[in-house]
Amino acid sequence: MMAGSPESTERANRTQNEAPKATLRAVDIGTIPDYPIEPGERLESHYFVEFHHNRWLTSSFRLLADPEVRAYGFDLFMVAQNEAPVGTLPTDDRLLSRLLGLDLAHWQSLLKREITPLHKWELCNCAGEIRWAHPVVQEMSVKALGRRQRYIEATEMARERKRYERLKLQILKVGGTSRMAADESLIARLDRWFLTNHSGRNRTEALVREALERMSTGF
Repeated sequence: MMAGSPESTERANRTQNEAPKATLRAVDIGTIPDYPIEPGERLESHYFVEFHHNRWLTSSFRLLADPEVRAYGFDLFMVAQNEAPVGTLPTDDRLLSRLLGLDLAHWQSLLKREITPLHKWELCNCAGEIRWAHPVVQEMSVKALGRRQRYIEATEMARERKRYERLKLQILKVGGTSRMAADESLIARLDRWFLTNHSGRNRTEALVREALERMSTGF
């Protein structure tokens, strides 16, 4: 195999040197604020976000950015909803360009505009990983997590009420008194006993009878 000519070698080296490279950012992690959402926090059923359209319509980013920058900037708001932690973005330009479906050179050209798609995104510390965070997107994500937590708590309370009602009926079926069935403290203790010792099993009358017998001996 013949070696390439000096001209072709020089041309290849020049092309390689001109290829876009990911931006490397040296930062002092001690000076970067912590992100308020843990990486493990997930929004499994996160199909929509609370979005204030008037806030968007009057924002300096929308009013001053080029249409192309504005479009990709808005996409980043949505992309961040599927990231971990929710509401953040990676700092690697290669990842960001792929998330937007752009080649690296195009993405980096957008970063040279007067207003870029990363307008008002700031570095944050996510459990040791440096990522981008935006104050408005962060606010949206925190609210979404709050709604999710309230939903989880409300669902658990509803399940607890149903368990308690079933236990009251079962106590009466196995010969317990109406006073026992009306004792909320007793019902709560029985429920905890089942969750600890028979989690996932049907609460049969035999098990309820066993629990009452154990309780009578100070379980």
